[in-house]
Amino acid sequence: MSRMSTAETATPSATPPAKPSTFVAGWHDEGKVSRMAYRLLGNTGMDVSALSFGTSSLMGVHEKTSQQQANDIVRTAIRSGINFIDTAPWYGHGLAEQMLGSALQSVPRQAYFLATKVGRYDAEVSAMFDFRADTVISRFEDSLARLGVTRVDLVQVHDPEFCPSIDVIVNETLPALEKLRQQGKTRFIGITGYPLDVQREILERSKVRIDTSIVYCHYGLIDRSLVNGGFFNFLTARSVGVINAAPLFMGLLTDRGPPEWHPCKQTTKDACAAAAAYCRERGVNLSKLGLKYSLADERIPTTLCSCDSLPLLQLNLDNVSTPLTADEQRVSDELVARFFPEDHQWHSEEVTKYWSKLGRALTMRAMYSKHIAKGSSTITHSP
Repeated sequence: MSRMSTAETATPSATPPAKPSTFVAGWHDEGKVSRMAYRLLGNTGMDVSALSFGTSSLMGVHEKTSQQQANDIVRTAIRSGINFIDTAPWYGHGLAEQMLGSALQSVPRQAYFLATKVGRYDAEVSAMFDFRADTVISRFEDSLARLGVTRVDLVQVHDPEFCPSIDVIVNETLPALEKLRQQGKTRFIGITGYPLDVQREILERSKVRIDTSIVYCHYGLIDRSLVNGGFFNFLTARSVGVINAAPLFMGLLTDRGPPEWHPCKQTTKDACAAAAAYCRERGVNLSKLGLKYSLADERIPTTLCSCDSLPLLQLNLDNVSTPLTADEQRVSDELVARFFPEDHQWHSEEVTKYWSKLGRALTMRAMYSKHIAKGSSTITHSP
């Protein structure tokens, strides 16, 4: 099933052999692997699972996850056929990589493709982003140590829209990653980021071969601009593998709703809350419909989704091979028509807030440092 119009069609992802290259006889659950779809990711040769696993939830985005729970989730995901695992030092500020690395100790290395990121790191606003070449390389080495590996399959530039200039990405960050590729520490290089125009500019200007693109919150029930705006065709024309991330739009398409920090407008939150209420009224699961909307498009190589429990993982796995009922499909279509007829986006909100916070932090540090308590980001006033 494809949701692209004739004007938006592009070459579908090539279909690899029935069993992926990551299949390990005697270790995988062969029955579950047979129910997973696999598609080639651009020109990488990686035959990735239609559903891939993101690790942001491992360090407790919604609930605290123990190492044993992480071990069980990761092992079950991979044994069930998921073979593309994405992480980042930003997730839990290193904790997600560390937990993932521990979980992978009992998994055959052949059984998965591993991706991490560079550029976004710490909670403190002045240390949150650093795209300089030396930092990128040294922090990448830290990621390898936490993951317990000597190389990854893919390293990606994390949210380059927060860099003060694309020149830094093109002239420093990407060449640094190319050095890592030449050293055999990564096979492929990718980019991520919310604004599609920033990704487009980087791809057009880069002299370094970029193999993949994570596009998040741009293809699903709420927003279809990945295809409607032509970016999907732009990527496939360059043989850049498309990784569609956050099909539930960072919690918007869930009954519990988004976290407080979600950057979208209130009108979007209201529309999603109304959609959730409508799904409850109709007796269907909003998150199931949201994930299925993305999975249903066979032209998308893989959809990246995180989860923090085995029951939720199983629901996601079932969604790959189980079609919607007729009633569920009707409700899905009604959601788009009634609640999301236009794309919901939040283009500059996060970047604007970041630069505002960074400017305040640097001003305080430069002018009022003697009045700031150690470890505090606020001015301490004398009584």
